[in-house]
Amino acid sequence: MKIGSQRPLSPSTVLALVALFFALGGSAFAVGERLQASSAAQQRCANGAVRGVAVVTGDPSRGMANLSDRFSGAAALFARRFNCTGKGVQVRRTGIGVYEVRFVGNAAPTALASGLGGGHASADPASGGVIRVSVYPAGRSDAEDRGFVLVLV
Repeated sequence: MKIGSQRPLSPSTVLALVALFFALGGSAFAVGERLQASSAAQQRCANGAVRGVAVVTGDPSRGMANLSDRFSGAAALFARRFNCTGKGVQVRRTGIGVYEVRFVGNAAPTALASGLGGGHASADPASGGVIRVSVYPAGRSDAEDRGFVLVLV
């Protein structure tokens, strides 16, 4: 076998090139299989998974203090929301700086909260997937109507 004006390839060179081709092809196949296996979706509501997220900002035209005392899942009340069950996320205001967020069908055992814009928040799980969130200004103990982030694990 001749390539251009160069000398012919020896049988050992051809065999080495074929072996190199299969070695690289097999490695690429193995890496592809490994990446596919490692990127497989985690079960949505499995232990250790994030089971829910709610970034509650309130209606932009009305503010947090004007949230209803009835649960609402209106998109305008949230900057982001996620429920591992695929069902709704709802929020209501129960008092000054006190809110309840319901993750429908999700009874995650642990919730973490943080106030937006420098505020502090605490989360207390209640029954039926409802989390009570209290929001406070930084460095003070009185409640405040401000947005918050809630994460269920």
